[in-house]
Amino acid sequence: MDRSPDVYLFGQVLGTHSFLLKDGFLQPDEYAEIAEQYFLPGGETGTAATVLDALGVSVRMDGTWIGTEVAPMLKAFYAGRRVDLSPLRFVEDDPGVMDYVVIAGLVRSPMGRFQTLFASGKRWWSVPREEDIAGCRAAAIDPFFREESLLAAELCRRHGVPYVTIDSPHDSPLHCHAAVNVISGECLSAHYAGRSPEDVMALMQAEAEGLTVLTQGCGEMLFGRRGQALRRMKPFPVRVRSTLGAGDTFKAGCVYGLLHGMADEDLVRFAAACSAVAISRFPLPLHPPRPEEVEGLLRGGSCNLTARRDPNA
Repeated sequence: MDRSPDVYLFGQVLGTHSFLLKDGFLQPDEYAEIAEQYFLPGGETGTAATVLDALGVSVRMDGTWIGTEVAPMLKAFYAGRRVDLSPLRFVEDDPGVMDYVVIAGLVRSPMGRFQTLFASGKRWWSVPREEDIAGCRAAAIDPFFREESLLAAELCRRHGVPYVTIDSPHDSPLHCHAAVNVISGECLSAHYAGRSPEDVMALMQAEAEGLTVLTQGCGEMLFGRRGQALRRMKPFPVRVRSTLGAGDTFKAGCVYGLLHGMADEDLVRFAAACSAVAISRFPLPLHPPRPEEVEGLLRGGSCNLTARRDPNA
């Protein structure tokens, strides 16, 4: 890219093997027919990059080291797109980080080796570089990479780049200084078991410089800032084909809203519309939400449930 991209992304960039089942989810000791399967970019950061590119945003991304099985697919997929892969480290001694996801409508089960990778004591992700962040207008940072995630946030603050993060607890520096922190139901159960969403939001709002959004799948979203009353919003009703990437798309929508200076309610509504479009088709990387689809849903219409093939895929 000749100039700084609009957005810097730091976090998980994977090769995702996805399997859409034909007749419901897996049952013990029963055969399951695969309707569709793909090997495409995934991870919270990889998916966000794909969505932002489809929304017309230029992206530079860094994070997970890319191995020999993932690299050819990743490079081919992003060729000709507004996604700068130059910060990524490509390694020759490892196949790369991959996950496997079985999907049937509202239900999905991801599988991988992340517990083993994190327990290894070895770093398998990059150290963010100041020159990659300076000049960008917004950022998104996954919280999973320990000191490196915190460094990315510090570099963003140093250069005045507002950032979106996800699932960062109320006492995390990532949450405290984020422009937007999106909390999922998974984070809620992992860090705040037994506490109501309203109680968790009160904790979050008290410690935040920015906006906190709590998503609850098909349930209503909660959002607010420090000193403000808690606000609520219902998600857009759509026919669900696959929920894979729904949260990552919501994050991308928040980045887009931040980039365009949207008010809080408009930002949350835009992100929700992006996510609604995303879950109406499969696979998401080949059919990411387009601006006209999101705008159509925001205007009270419906998204195009017959997703077209991406000519760049």
